[in-house]
Amino acid sequence: MNVKKLHYFSGITITIFVGLHLFNHFYSLFGAEAHINLMNDLRIIYRNVIAETILLVTVATQIVSGIKLFLKKRKTKYDLFEKLQIWTGLYLAIFLVFHLSAVLFGRLVLELDTNFYFGVTGLNTFPLNLFFIPYYGLAIISFFGHISAVHSKKIKRKIFGIEPIKQSYGILIIGILLTVIILYGLTNGFNGVEIPKEYNILIGK
Repeated sequence: MNVKKLHYFSGITITIFVGLHLFNHFYSLFGAEAHINLMNDLRIIYRNVIAETILLVTVATQIVSGIKLFLKKRKTKYDLFEKLQIWTGLYLAIFLVFHLSAVLFGRLVLELDTNFYFGVTGLNTFPLNLFFIPYYGLAIISFFGHISAVHSKKIKRKIFGIEPIKQSYGILIIGILLTVIILYGLTNGFNGVEIPKEYNILIGK
């Protein structure tokens, strides 16, 4: 399998996992308990040695193959979606490395349940939220931006009468709207979430 196909299929695998993860975060609109209950159900799928190993290997494959493809196809001029694919891919690579490292550190070293509260502690603590809101927000937008960029290359026909380029813009707009909705849910409607004391270690308390 060549590098391009490896990057493509590893991307599909990550997209499935991230899709489940974002759906779980979307569920925060119904409250922390609903989010945690859904996460417990989803953990049956991905919280095991096989699934986690596949995810880690896939992320590493995606990053390495992405860098190789970028270096192979370097040119002086890129169109909008080519630039979008490069920059969103770079941000996602950095985010995934830090995010997965944080989750593994929280679970294995701090011995915390890396549930809803683990993920939202920084989002709901001032001034840390000045970093974490754009940090998470850009990750979600980058995910949809990357899909949008790939879509602009792969799809060449109209869907429901909508031209391919407009489809790509539509994906990006949906991603931006979903980012706001998810952040709204993870912050209890921007009113803040009360964090259990066992998670205070994450903010230096």
